[in-house]
Amino acid sequence: MTRMAAERATTRPTDRRHPLVAAAMVVPLAFALAFMTGGIDAVVTQASSVAGTLGR
Repeated sequence: MTRMAAERATTRPTDRRHPLVAAAMVVPLAFALAFMTGGIDAVVTQASSVAGTLGR
């Protein structure tokens, strides 16, 4: 192994994603999975029942 290849193999990448970028990548997938499995309907149902309870 050459010296340059050895340095590349042992150095850790310093570039990391910003947490907001990671969230922007994951949130659409989470919404898609929630929509496909009916999770959004469950959240809407729960929110409306909580809103009804708080409105009394």
